[in-house]
Amino acid sequence: MRERIKTAALGFTTAEWQIVHLARTDGMASLRAPGRWSRLKTILFGPQPHFQLADGKLEALRRLAVEAWHQGFAVRPSSIDAFLAAGFSEGQLETLLSAVTAARRALKGPRA
Repeated sequence: MRERIKTAALGFTTAEWQIVHLARTDGMASLRAPGRWSRLKTILFGPQPHFQLADGKLEALRRLAVEAWHQGFAVRPSSIDAFLAAGFSEGQLETLLSAVTAARRALKGPRA
């Protein structure tokens, strides 16, 4: 019960916020399907880490968060559509983009 109240107030569960924070370290390449170069690297260097989450809803959150960390509010409409189709709300979309944008500004520090 406490987790549901907290989710309603903050927009996401604790686990979902962890995914948003961890997405900061994922590169934009983690959003692309493996291509020829990935297959070649697997042959040469062995299996590479797989960035995709098993849960579709959490993967939609991760993908949007990765884009937000790298591009701010300039995320692709298809990522927003996937996020909303996964069961998230427009309020959660605004919360995510605002939180990541504020964190990006804080990480850059004050302008000189």
